[in-house]
Amino acid sequence: MQQIDTSMPYGLVYSLGEHPYLGFLIEPHIVQLNNNGSYSLSYKRIFSNTLEEYKSALDATDLELIKLLDEIEQTQVIKRYYKKAIRPADFFAKHFDAKLASYIRPRLENKMIKVLDRIGNKPLFLMSKDGYPAEQRISIATQPTSILFHFRRNDEETRYFPTLKYDGHRMEFMFKNAQVVINEQAWLLLDNVLYHFDEKLEGKKLSPFLNKRFIAVPRNTEKKYFQTFVTGLIEKHNVYAEGFDITTHKENAIPVLNLQYIENGESQVQLQFMYGSYTFSAGTQNKVTVRLTHDEADDSYIFHRIKRSLTWEGNQITYLEELGLEKKDNLFGHFIPKKREHVKSIFEWLNHHEEELKNNGFLITQSDGEKTFLIGKTSLEIEVEEGNDWFDVKAVARFGPYEIPFISLRHHILNQIKEFVLPNGEIAIIPEEWFAQYQHLFHFSLKKDSLQLIKAHIGLLHEISEHNALTISRKLEKLSDFEFIEDIQTPVHFKGNLRPYQQAGYNWFHFLQQYKFGGCLADDMGLGKTVQTLALLQKQKEDLNGTDSAKTSLLILPTSLVYNWQKEAEKFAPKLRVLQHTGNNRSKDPFALSHFDVVITTYGIVRSDEELLSKFYFNYIILDESQNIKNPTSKSFKAIKTLKSKHKLALSGTPIENSVADIWSQMHFTNPGLLGGYSFFQKEFVIPIEKKKDEDKARKLQALIKPFVLRRTKNQVATELPPKTEQTVFCEMSEEQAEIYESTKSEYRNALLQGALQLEGGNKSIALLQGLTKLRQLANHPKMTDTDYSDGSGKFEAVLEMLESISLEGNKVLIFSQFVKHLSLFRTHFEKNNIDYAYLDGGTKDRAEAVREFKENENTKVFLISIKAGGVGLNLTEADYVFILDPWWNPAVEQQAIDRTHRIGQTRNVFIYKFISKDTVEEKILALQNKKKKLATSLITTEESFIKSLSQDDIKELLN
Repeated sequence: MQQIDTSMPYGLVYSLGEHPYLGFLIEPHIVQLNNNGSYSLSYKRIFSNTLEEYKSALDATDLELIKLLDEIEQTQVIKRYYKKAIRPADFFAKHFDAKLASYIRPRLENKMIKVLDRIGNKPLFLMSKDGYPAEQRISIATQPTSILFHFRRNDEETRYFPTLKYDGHRMEFMFKNAQVVINEQAWLLLDNVLYHFDEKLEGKKLSPFLNKRFIAVPRNTEKKYFQTFVTGLIEKHNVYAEGFDITTHKENAIPVLNLQYIENGESQVQLQFMYGSYTFSAGTQNKVTVRLTHDEADDSYIFHRIKRSLTWEGNQITYLEELGLEKKDNLFGHFIPKKREHVKSIFEWLNHHEEELKNNGFLITQSDGEKTFLIGKTSLEIEVEEGNDWFDVKAVARFGPYEIPFISLRHHILNQIKEFVLPNGEIAIIPEEWFAQYQHLFHFSLKKDSLQLIKAHIGLLHEISEHNALTISRKLEKLSDFEFIEDIQTPVHFKGNLRPYQQAGYNWFHFLQQYKFGGCLADDMGLGKTVQTLALLQKQKEDLNGTDSAKTSLLILPTSLVYNWQKEAEKFAPKLRVLQHTGNNRSKDPFALSHFDVVITTYGIVRSDEELLSKFYFNYIILDESQNIKNPTSKSFKAIKTLKSKHKLALSGTPIENSVADIWSQMHFTNPGLLGGYSFFQKEFVIPIEKKKDEDKARKLQALIKPFVLRRTKNQVATELPPKTEQTVFCEMSEEQAEIYESTKSEYRNALLQGALQLEGGNKSIALLQGLTKLRQLANHPKMTDTDYSDGSGKFEAVLEMLESISLEGNKVLIFSQFVKHLSLFRTHFEKNNIDYAYLDGGTKDRAEAVREFKENENTKVFLISIKAGGVGLNLTEADYVFILDPWWNPAVEQQAIDRTHRIGQTRNVFIYKFISKDTVEEKILALQNKKKKLATSLITTEESFIKSLSQDDIKELLN
């Protein structure tokens, strides 16, 4: 090798040489040309990164070929398979073995074939033994060579040899120094010509005959030889035989799906093709498959060549994939349903597609085993007969030709047993979706030997009807969609107008009543659950007048709401005869209750008077804030369950406070048996929904309770609401609070009215103001005047109850009080219970930070504000609730507080709640505000000026 003088002529040649370890390789070389144009002895091996100066002698094909040949040069090969730096001699001596050679050589040959396919008429030479690249010119045959294998069997042996034919003539290649240059797809070098073949031929099938006329196989070993080598040869190549027969079969194929059952695993089907009496697995790529038969009697052999249509076979695979199958673990011919398909098993897929498959020529078979499975259409037909208080479900399962009462599958469905033995001994596989769709049908059935459901399970039947042709009475269908329920005339003596959504709730009450269902009205706080219920109770009074039906209804409430219901009843349904069954002087005679339309009592008194109340049969039992019975082990729940009534209702803005489990006892009260037993409910719904986030179980539970829970949010009915809604919440004082209040009021009344009223001017006003202020503080919470006070406050508890409902809805609330001490009580409670809040009073240094905390922190739902510090100058449109904890003398001050949220920028409806302690000076202040409304709006700016405007009668009224 010498340097090439680029100023002199040169040319590119491709040289075929034999590497001592890697076999035949091709290399590109630049060779200097002599003056007469012949190749000189000066040459240089070139690579893609060393050809720049020789580009004038290269074209685009050369650049492509050189890049390919870079990859088979020994240095590149060593780098690819041995990462450390090493001399080639050391690599081949120490690390190159037969195993590595068998791995590397096919990859090198694939690149050489690409080169030979593209090299065309470019200079191609045979390399000399000393490495000269232009030793002897060789050419590539212009057309492929064909090969025919011969077998001659006689009494002693079978001789085997190939013949080659090129350009129509037999080619002599034996004993001609021919060489197999490439084995993977044979290339043969003979007389300086490279020959390739018209079919895929391994070079090793030629190699034995380069220097041998034939191979002889003795008779005693021929059978094994025929079964392996000869069979494979006949499948791939043209064979001529003497001494045995080769028969060609061309049959129309039948596609076969063979069901393969795998116990405790994923069963599958195997696709096979039956050509006459020969069956082949899908996925094998031989156009011809050979089967050998041997006749022992005359020791004759027949090779049967079965021609297969691989295109047609591929179409069958595509067809199965279009029907929803996919290869299992990439195994040829084995299929399972695609994961995204609705069918869960191969059995369901076969049953679903059986008719279509047979119409398309498929044969369905099963592997031999102990079990034989039914392949046939599976369906379920359900009819529902309606009784007085229950549904009889008549269901028939069809497995192929067999009709099985669905009740016979009860044990299987409840215990997830998929195999059902049919009368003929075949096994039907119960569809996977039946376990999910119909399990509750059996769980809630009243009997084990038939499917009978209580009427409350209409929701369950509605859900089943989504998957099955199920006929249900049109009247009952309305339960899921209250908007189409019959419109009921409002009571004649009801004072007020129901908004459209309230009328819909009122109609819904009557629809439940018509079909003897209980229900839970779960509207957001502020949407008028009380008003809708009072309209119902007034309607009951008017409809039941003069009948023998039970007329008295029982309202069970938290203590803090008793007086509020009393006041609302007086306002909206003044004709109702209402009994407050509270206090120590309440009646102990159950008959006395019959003189009233509505009996109002508390959860605590129900526990105490369980024996008394359980003797009476009520028209309605209605629970307000029904989440009070969410614990099924509580005394309240157990006591209420002993009470008897014709109808039952629950009212709650937050029927589910902390857990899905909360709903069970409320539903069990309104519709016993609807959700099964409590332990079943925990296992079937609570744990899957809360711990496993099981959406299917959540949907199932929703389907069960949907007909019996009516919930509207403020957002849903926003267009029906006024911009702001004000409501006064009357709170019953606790017993100890009431005693302290009455005692203090008596002291002031005696001292102030008899003595201080004789005083003149300001002294009287100041003394009166001090006394009234203390009474107002006691009405809020006695702890404001006595830090050692340890009992409760009716108003404090009522505020906390409403706050809990609001926070569960995710809303924000402003809480105003003129007393910083009052706000401090709430601060202490919030901090003790880790509740986030914002706070603002006259001592707050960073007002902006308090406002920012409320506006921007999603977790901060409550803003405690003193009226003097926050009544003006704040824009808090994030809140849609305002609590006014104590009434102010000047109504304008209250309006300023409300305007913190109800102002420009507010897009939501605002609900204002004024908390008033019953039978206290706060009630009197409200009355005086209304009485002196003109004075209040035009003149009053301070509490002192309001006091000065009071007459002696006003003061007596305040302290009466």
